[in-house]
Amino acid sequence: MTRPEESDAAETAAWAGADDETQHAAETVEAEVVDEGTAPADGPAAADGAAPADGTAADATAAAADATAADADGAQAGDGGDDDPTSALQAQLDERTADLQRVSAEFANYRRRVERDRQSIIDTAKGSVLTELLTIVDDLDRAREHGDLEEGPLKVFADKVHALLASQGVEAFGEEGDAFDPAIHEAVQDESDGSEPVLGTILRKGYRHGERTLRTAMVIVR
Repeated sequence: MTRPEESDAAETAAWAGADDETQHAAETVEAEVVDEGTAPADGPAAADGAAPADGTAADATAAAADATAADADGAQAGDGGDDDPTSALQAQLDERTADLQRVSAEFANYRRRVERDRQSIIDTAKGSVLTELLTIVDDLDRAREHGDLEEGPLKVFADKVHALLASQGVEAFGEEGDAFDPAIHEAVQDESDGSEPVLGTILRKGYRHGERTLRTAMVIVR
């Protein structure tokens, strides 16, 4: 077995026979080998080698903290998730309620309008029929003035016609002494001084049905 001293001496003898270029290349390789072999033991790399142990612990701690924060965020998100659907449902309920109220109001207005139009049509038709009966009433009034309605079948007929008009809400207007109103009185002659004209002679009575005038009164103003 070769001793270390003999090995070193042999290497020295070997280097002695080598040229300068070969010797320089060998020294460079040997220096690299020495540096790589000693670095883990006592260089900065040794500190780096110890770092993974400490880094692993720090990473574990950081990971635990991140997990705790994530759980807290998840809990908060869960609480917020419970409120958001409730708020959305409440908003939808309010919107549907407003729509229902609006539709109900529109339907109520439509129903009142239809009822008003229907009643107007009924009143117009009824007024047309009652207006046609007024000519018969005029004839009966003239007969009464001549004393033909004192008794007999014609008196009974006249009473029934007047009762029918009264049952339908028909009222006569235009009596002597009433204030003249050009809206409901038709003046065929004016004998007044223009201060406060009143009705004089009634040539034809006027009739109204509710608030609607069926026929104006024909009068002489004095």
